[in-house]
Amino acid sequence: MKTLFLQAPSYDGFDGGAGSRYQAKREVRSFWYPTWLAQPAALVPDSRVLDATADGLSVEAALDVATQYDLVVIHTSTPSFPTDALFAEDLKKRKPSLLVGLVGAKVAVDPHNSLIATEAIDFVCREEFDFTCKEIAEGKPFAQILGLSYRAPDGSIEHNEARPILENMDELPFVAPIYKRDLTIKNYFNGYLKHPYVSLYTGRGCRSKCTFCLWPQTVGGHRYRVRSVENVLEEVKWIRDNMPEVKEIMFDDDTFTDFKPRAEEIARGMGKLGVTWSCNAKANVPYSTLKIMRENGLRLLLVGYESGDDQILLNVKKGLRTDIARRFAQDCRTLGIKVHGTFILGLPGETPETIQKTIEYAKEINPLTIQVSLAAPYPGTRLYDQAVENGWLAENKVINLVSKEGVQLAAIGYPHLSRDEMYHQLENFYKRFYFRPSKIWEILREMLTSWDMMKRRLREGVEFFRFLRAHEA
Repeated sequence: MKTLFLQAPSYDGFDGGAGSRYQAKREVRSFWYPTWLAQPAALVPDSRVLDATADGLSVEAALDVATQYDLVVIHTSTPSFPTDALFAEDLKKRKPSLLVGLVGAKVAVDPHNSLIATEAIDFVCREEFDFTCKEIAEGKPFAQILGLSYRAPDGSIEHNEARPILENMDELPFVAPIYKRDLTIKNYFNGYLKHPYVSLYTGRGCRSKCTFCLWPQTVGGHRYRVRSVENVLEEVKWIRDNMPEVKEIMFDDDTFTDFKPRAEEIARGMGKLGVTWSCNAKANVPYSTLKIMRENGLRLLLVGYESGDDQILLNVKKGLRTDIARRFAQDCRTLGIKVHGTFILGLPGETPETIQKTIEYAKEINPLTIQVSLAAPYPGTRLYDQAVENGWLAENKVINLVSKEGVQLAAIGYPHLSRDEMYHQLENFYKRFYFRPSKIWEILREMLTSWDMMKRRLREGVEFFRFLRAHEA
């Protein structure tokens, strides 16, 4: 079938793409690559990936494109599901013969309710859905496709057996050629990465057991399955030779540094290729590994610190202590590795006092840039189960993770810490971190390095102040 892999239009500036870990409108406009759509697209000949959100397409424009296809696979998430379902209904009105399916963590954990939400959805793919999509596009009978839930001709909802987890990650084709073919590279912008950048995965799954983290608990699993070093470096070389405008490669594995000897081997290969790169890391990487990575082109680490309170880190099974993270932060400073730190307010055990403790902790370890999120109980995670069990959600248990504008809301509340207080502590966190003379001077020095950086930071500054004003309102 002629197949379209689609990120449907959504809120203005809403990063709900098939690569975004937590879907919300960001403080600074940013978009992640739709890797989870590009991967199956690489398996389906003559298919296309359309990222309507990043391209700024209207609903009408996206419908015009989608109706040219026989099969449309839409990536969805808990926040974007209502609008994605409406888009599917509009598609069916225009072209009733069209086959429409959804993929993503939301439908993986709740396939039945996703299908009964609207008759416009013909199927949803559970688990890792790359080869599931391939078999659908090939016309294989639905009843024979593992990992598929679908609407039968008589209207009943059927759930096939689970698809086994993919073990040989080298079976997956490269996503970079799909990026180059179908996407507008300059649309993918992230405040802490060089522009333009490319993000890709060298493996799937994460051995950590963080109770709040979405993908390992819904799609990827807790075993870190990796591509061979040779396979990874071959794709990087393809990017270097075929996408010369790319200034940085981001390895977006949940924790790229989990297998330290492999990370070091990939780093040495990156050094030989002469490519600048960044990756996700846990704040426990030893100095020796950081040094090898830095000496071979590593520029930045994206690090989930989450909280400055050790009891909260224990509550969410982070597998990290603040003293270890402090030493890691000092090692990064010594080696000249930039860090983008992420923090979460509202995790189990949070109090007004622990929020202030985390703000002071962030100022102390002083990443170059930060992202502060509100605890998001995505269905399928242990955090969601805890929130339901303990009554931390609203009484009707409707999960409102974002506002009607796509801005993240405080979905969890406690008797001693209200949702409203947590919501406004987020803007307080940003102000106290960034509005310090030392941090302002640090950003000014960076801006003075080049005219491009000057323009970029000024634009981001305008967006950031707009975010704060909107958040306060």
